[in-house]
Amino acid sequence: MDFRYLGNSGLKVSEISYGNWLTHGSQVENEQAKACVKAALEAGITTFDTADVYANTKAETVLGEALDGVRRESLEILTKVYWPTGPGGPNDAGLSRKHIHESINASLKRLRTDYVDVYQAHRYDTETPLEETMEAFADVVRAGKALYIGTSEWTSEQLQEGHRLARELHVPLVSNQPQYSMLWRTIEAEVVPTSEELGIGQVVFSPIAQGVLTGKYKPGAELPAGSRATDDKGGSNMISRFLNDDVLTRVQELKPIADEVGLSLSQLAIAWVLQNPNVSSAITGASRPEQVTENVKAAGVKLEDSLLKRIDETLGGIVERDPAKTAQNSPQTRPGR
Repeated sequence: MDFRYLGNSGLKVSEISYGNWLTHGSQVENEQAKACVKAALEAGITTFDTADVYANTKAETVLGEALDGVRRESLEILTKVYWPTGPGGPNDAGLSRKHIHESINASLKRLRTDYVDVYQAHRYDTETPLEETMEAFADVVRAGKALYIGTSEWTSEQLQEGHRLARELHVPLVSNQPQYSMLWRTIEAEVVPTSEELGIGQVVFSPIAQGVLTGKYKPGAELPAGSRATDDKGGSNMISRFLNDDVLTRVQELKPIADEVGLSLSQLAIAWVLQNPNVSSAITGASRPEQVTENVKAAGVKLEDSLLKRIDETLGGIVERDPAKTAQNSPQTRPGR
């Protein structure tokens, strides 16, 4: 496993991190989930990403159990706050001072730790003054409950303002967690240049586009049974945008390129996002331990510029690049259940 600095901080994270967005507490039985975490540790992954909303807090609980007994100082644990949890009352979501402080305390209890390495705003809260949010995050850091703070799917303008307030409050805002893959490049035009200027690193999710870049979805074919595309617990919502014959055909055309460099399609996809120097880590999930073992083979891979150009030519116009899509990923009003 190779390691990278998280933004311009002194914190190193594993190039490939393990996330449990759609698996722990929902798709995968607990013992299988723990086996995946064990495989991640054995493969050299030290960075684990979760959120309180995943499986309505159950994912944090499973991860805390799976990591119990592992030397805490050898791990980087990231979690997030914003989306509704619990019964979904009026203060059970968002980035208000009340919700942030109640959420970090509950997350730490579920994760069985005294602190998280990075506490992240899971989206931008349009209904809470940003000053209130950043002051609450600063208090969390000063209380020793988080070492750094981060964001997820914030726009360039939101990052600039959040970073300015963080500097004034003397707390380290060092990361952003966006969706990023060969097919979804909305951060490249604005978020990445701003992040490079501010010293913010990307911890990207869905580098294999929810499984589309594995090549298992074939144009004109039935969806594989048990796949994310058939998951009625949330997985199918995100992947549906990619499930058209044009996208799936072009993904199949990437196979000869992957073969040339001795990688599977999924390994090529993970290696591709890691070619971006602003990416600190690529989050991968797994429902089976062998998937973890395969994913980590993308660490340390260098793809030549000529090969990256061929990937671009193969995918052509199916790539989503519109930076406005980032803002669209945050609700315009605070969500409720």
